[in-house]
Amino acid sequence: MKKLVLTGAAGALGSQLRAPLAAMCDELISTDLVDNLDALAPNETYVKADVSDLDAMVEISKGADMFVHFGAIADEDVWDNILQSNIIGAYNIWEAAYRNGLKRVVYASSVHAVGMHPTTDTIGIDAPHKPDTYYGLAKCFAEDLASLFWDKRGIESVCMRIFSATPKPMNARAISTWLSPDDLVQLVEKSVSHPVVGKTIVYGISNNDRAVVDNSQAGHLGFRPKDNAEDYAAEIFANTAPLDNKDPANLMIGGPFATVALGNSGVAGITAMNTKDNT
Repeated sequence: MKKLVLTGAAGALGSQLRAPLAAMCDELISTDLVDNLDALAPNETYVKADVSDLDAMVEISKGADMFVHFGAIADEDVWDNILQSNIIGAYNIWEAAYRNGLKRVVYASSVHAVGMHPTTDTIGIDAPHKPDTYYGLAKCFAEDLASLFWDKRGIESVCMRIFSATPKPMNARAISTWLSPDDLVQLVEKSVSHPVVGKTIVYGISNNDRAVVDNSQAGHLGFRPKDNAEDYAAEIFANTAPLDNKDPANLMIGGPFATVALGNSGVAGITAMNTKDNT
């Protein structure tokens, strides 16, 4: 590929993707809100830009093949913040892709678009939207935007519903929801390199024995995760109190995001869960 544009390049996940994406193209444009990035690849350029600025997104995507869009607030927040960063920002990405003739948007969606589905349902990629927060609602908007722009404007998309993307599982919930760093990279590489995707939804989750979703209908993408959270299960469960089977945080696939008040951090609930499980 000639040119890829990565938004959210300074974030926890975006920073893991810079080197793999640079290896897939002649030119990588990385963008975020920080002043600069360290250790740029020889073919990587950093541009400070806000996804809520349509003109900026149009400018940096001129001549590009694809957006890899990870730039957004990565937690529940008050409505106005989610609106600007996650909803208007998503529209700007697809609109810029259309104006500049890009082939595809590879999008960091989230489990929280379907977070209020029970874990016992083992939903597939065709499950209806059931967001758990404003953050999840914004992911629903972007997935529907992707569908609209494919149907009406021919812009392909892969919407990756990312789960617990951490170096290793951090708590009992993550035994079912972990996405390892290597599997994250594989998922993004497959989403970029597959020749035809149309409008695809895929769960960003590793090959966990206890996975709470079914990815079989996204098999055409070629994503074959290799890591398994079960390798950590004995250690984690040995240091974890029995899970409360009446707590929605344990019953819904959105975890703590299913229990927080709208506008309040869901990541704080996950952090508290990690701390509790490791004491």
